[in-house]
Parts: sequence; C-alpha cells; structure tokens
Amino acid sequence: MVLSQHQQRRRVQFYETDLAGIVHFSWYFRYMEEAEHALWRAAGLSVAPRGSDIGWARVSAACDFHRPLRFEDEFDVTIRVAVVTHKTIQYACDMTRGDTKIAAGTMTVICVRVRPGEPMEAIDIPREIATRLQPIVDADERRG
Repeated sequence: MVLSQHQQRRRVQFYETDLAGIVHFSWYFRYMEEAEHALWRAAGLSVAPRGSDIGWARVSAACDFHRPLRFEDEFDVTIRVAVVTHKTIQYACDMTRGDTKIAAGTMTVICVRVRPGEPMEAIDIPREIATRLQPIVDADERRG
C-alpha cells in the first residue's frame, strides 16, 4: 500500500498545557511525530520494527504557530510526505481546528543504521519503505 498523507483527530490533554492554559510549544513537535507514526502504520510499516538496526534520526524540525490550543480542544493533525531522497524523508504537517489553522510544521528524518558499539551511519532508505511512502506532488509542481 502506497501512502502519502494521513489525518488524525486529537484532543488536548491537561498535562500538555502551560501555566497560561495553552498547549506548550514542545507538544506540537510531539503531535507531528505521533502523526508520522500513524502514517507509517497506515502504510503497513513501523518506524521501529523489532530486531531492526534501522532508525530515523531527526535532522530538522520547525513549526509556525498561528492560533493557540487549550485543554480539551479537538483538532486534526494532517501529515504528508513532501520530499523523499535516497536517505531522507521530509514531512509537512498542518494542525487545524475546523477551518482554523492552528500550526504548520516540517520535519526531516534521515535513515540511519544503529548497531551496538558502532557509530550511527546514514544509509539509503530501504526500497520497501521508499515505495510505500511517496511524496505528494502539488498541482503546481505537476504543471511545471
């Protein structure tokens, strides 16, 4: 199954909020990572299969905040595969509440081999993963 995008609904938990009663900025990165894992599961994959020596190191993460989220707000997290190279996957993520844009972020991960006693090493993304997670090409990019 090829999958390029996934959406999930989430509810803000009390422990995710700060003293001002709004979601602490660090949680937005967790929301993106939860959505990434859900995308992989929906594609029949796991970011951390048991017994594998392959991992996904974060090399870049950014988030722009547009509106606050508060305790018990329901919102949607939509993540899509934006770019796939030989070694990296870049995601684009939108968080919305209805038609209101809450935040937009990006995250780039690199495929690495992790073996005990050896330094982490960047490797090519296995073909099975690359073929299941394909980038979404915007209509403007298709035209050219």
